[in-house]
Amino acid sequence: MASNVSGTRGHGTGWEARNPWATSWTAAAAVLMVFGGIMAIFEGIAAIAQDDVFVATRNFTYEFSLTGWGWVHLILGALVAAAGMALFTGAAWARVVGVTLAGLSMIANFVWLPYQPVWSIVLIVIDGFIIWALCAPRRESQA
Repeated sequence: MASNVSGTRGHGTGWEARNPWATSWTAAAAVLMVFGGIMAIFEGIAAIAQDDVFVATRNFTYEFSLTGWGWVHLILGALVAAAGMALFTGAAWARVVGVTLAGLSMIANFVWLPYQPVWSIVLIVIDGFIIWALCAPRRESQA
């Protein structure tokens, strides 16, 4: 259904909230994106520094150097955190960018599974929630 750009309710459709950032799901997704982005930045820094926290696996299908994965997580984490901050402004483009970056983060964490399996699975689930929260239809509260 079409939504009105000015934020007012158009002819009984009621699909878009007046303040998109104020809806609880978008706010939750924004907080998770900022937190997940910051954690990915730290994860990237640790991988670039060749920290002993990571498990070294051999003959993995998606084998990539630990330093390379560090840069991927560092850059992706910075973008995810920035998109999460933009969600607080209520910008519609931030929801689209958020879904795209959460999808990329899911893929990055899937191929990161051999290095940190538990943390990767947790982030895949969180990214799935972020995608759902940003794509869920919004209804205006009845006041």
